[in-house]
Amino acid sequence: MPEVPGAAAFFDVDETLVTAKTMFSFLEFHFAATGRPPAVYHRARTGLRLLSDHGLSREEVNRAYYRHYAGAEAADLTRQGEEWFRQQLAGGGFFHRPVLRALERHLAAGDRVVLVSGSFFPCLDPIARHLGAHEALGTPQLIVAGRLTGEVTHPMIGPAKAVAARGWAHTHGLDPTRCTAYGDHATDLPLLRAVGHPVAVGDDPALLAEAARPGGRHLAGVTP
Repeated sequence: MPEVPGAAAFFDVDETLVTAKTMFSFLEFHFAATGRPPAVYHRARTGLRLLSDHGLSREEVNRAYYRHYAGAEAADLTRQGEEWFRQQLAGGGFFHRPVLRALERHLAAGDRVVLVSGSFFPCLDPIARHLGAHEALGTPQLIVAGRLTGEVTHPMIGPAKAVAARGWAHTHGLDPTRCTAYGDHATDLPLLRAVGHPVAVGDDPALLAEAARPGGRHLAGVTP
């Protein structure tokens, strides 16, 4: 099924548009850039995994993740994000090619392209600029006097993605039923249900069922 012109295409980022988990990849880069040894990153990642294993929601784990940036200067994170992204591109295989091609077709058709992710500006802004996306909607950070507090207004996870996509469409005079959304995980289901043309990336059963409805699609065998 061809892309729907004159609408918007909303793309989840981690493991949908890109092969990486940007939040963990960037956290490792950030700790190294600020002189902390690899063990600090490994402890942080293990701690976040334990929170998930103990039953905390993805939204709660997302909040815990951002507390690692408490006190960081937003300007420093922006610079680190640019360097992190250059390294990701230089390493190759950063983008999922079938999803990247779909994004390029949306742009060629005149659609608006919007990234929607639980990640945040150091990761999302360089990706959006590189791809020519119209906007990136990530987890909003609380910043005071140029520094991150470590707290967020709301994690861009699950239902928040659907609210953001519908709101963006309405603000720009677009009908969500004519829009497309791409996701790879069951938590992207609200986003896919917020539009008329859901696209399941990969083989999550919940997303495959949603993509089977009229107007839906499936991108299988997604590889770098």
